[in-house]
Amino acid sequence: MANKIIGRVNEQRELKDIFISSRSEFVAIYGRRRIGKTYLIHNFFVNRKCIYLHAQGSQTGDIREQLENFTNALSETFFNNEPIKVAESWKEAFERLTRAMENSSGNKKNKIVLFFDELPWMATPKSGLLDALDYYWNRTWSNMPNLKLIICGSSASWIIKKIIYSKGGLHNRVTKEINLNSFSLYETKEYLQNMGCEYNDEQILEIYMAIGGVPYYLNSIKKHLSAMQNINKLCFSGTDLFVEFDNLFSSLFKEPDSYIEIIRVIADTRYGISRPDIEKKCKLSKKGGSLSDKLKALQDAGFILSFKPLMNDTRELFYKVIDEYSLFYMQWIEPEKDSLLKMEKNSNFWKSKYKTPAWYAWAGYSFEAVSYKHLNIIRKVLNIPAGSRASTWKYIPKNSSENGAQIDLLFDREDKSYTICEIKYTEKQYVIDKDYSKQLRNKEDVFVSITKTKKQIFLTMVAANGVKENAYYDVLNGVVTSRDFFDPKYI
Repeated sequence: MANKIIGRVNEQRELKDIFISSRSEFVAIYGRRRIGKTYLIHNFFVNRKCIYLHAQGSQTGDIREQLENFTNALSETFFNNEPIKVAESWKEAFERLTRAMENSSGNKKNKIVLFFDELPWMATPKSGLLDALDYYWNRTWSNMPNLKLIICGSSASWIIKKIIYSKGGLHNRVTKEINLNSFSLYETKEYLQNMGCEYNDEQILEIYMAIGGVPYYLNSIKKHLSAMQNINKLCFSGTDLFVEFDNLFSSLFKEPDSYIEIIRVIADTRYGISRPDIEKKCKLSKKGGSLSDKLKALQDAGFILSFKPLMNDTRELFYKVIDEYSLFYMQWIEPEKDSLLKMEKNSNFWKSKYKTPAWYAWAGYSFEAVSYKHLNIIRKVLNIPAGSRASTWKYIPKNSSENGAQIDLLFDREDKSYTICEIKYTEKQYVIDKDYSKQLRNKEDVFVSITKTKKQIFLTMVAANGVKENAYYDVLNGVVTSRDFFDPKYI
């Protein structure tokens, strides 16, 4: 029986196109643990008019266990759960599957959906699974127009390297890839409402800034508790999110400690850090791939974002953390872990930190991460042309007579313009006073002076609760609020 799928509108549209297409399809879907990959695929296909096989890998299983799980799925789908001897190899297992599909598809219009869930776990070392998959896809399965093969994995880097950009027989065989990301704020609201949680946008934003839009995390929200109470219960009471961070990285990466070290270094620099600077600050072992590979893996899994700052003196990629839960864990949970373990589970730790200077500093950082996840909406609200490049910009003065400037978000537009965005989190409307108005003009002046640009400059603000209209409000050419992130007209 299928459950309701919340959000995922674009992904469902893609899956529908895949299902109704008149050719064989090889689909790769990836995304971090807990993001809802299995839920989406299973509930989209399980009740459709098709033969549906769902074979799932086991994280710690050896090849024998993986083949047993696959054989059970084969028996359930094609042999009415009758006992089948476990195959000795993946080639034998796929040969049985091929014969079963051929015997079950007398009518070529009957769709067959094969869902290989957590393929990286199924492909144990020296198991031969990828060679067998290569052989049967190229020899037989690709010639079955009614067949839709969907492979899935939490290890995005594995899927991308071994399947999508395979250098072997699977090279260029994937017909569609889907990178499943966390929910947007709009989808998060829809998901919570479906759970019976009728929170206002401010409460939802507060939850999102702490744990992000990961469906599994959101599923633990209790409708009778406020955002503050839910965060305290989920993150500081010895429950899942108290210990999730280490489990998360261990499930996604080999040598997880090196990935954690990298993300810590990146998180320490709010406005982004270059690859050479990351390398200087990290003491990485040579195991598990190069720094470049690790950075790409972290980006593919949705933990960090890469960008090229608009700077004259470097072409290096910069990186910043955009995963809200990781930021929250490193800022709040980890430093207090030992002491919290000794406290009562109903402690009011989060309440005690609420609205302190450290809380406001974290809220500002986290709201920036939220904003970067909603760049598409910021573009629409500010009428920024498609194709404009989002970046940041910073100038450190070389002597005391110069002014420096830091720009939170900058759009290099294709209509001979730049949009400079300040990102501010406040609980009430942000008030621009005379001094801050001068700061904004100073940023514009420094930017123009250093870059020597002749493009039009638009000063704007992304403010969580808007900007109060006063004598200095007109310094801005546009305002985006968190309410816009929830507005369906911008989706």
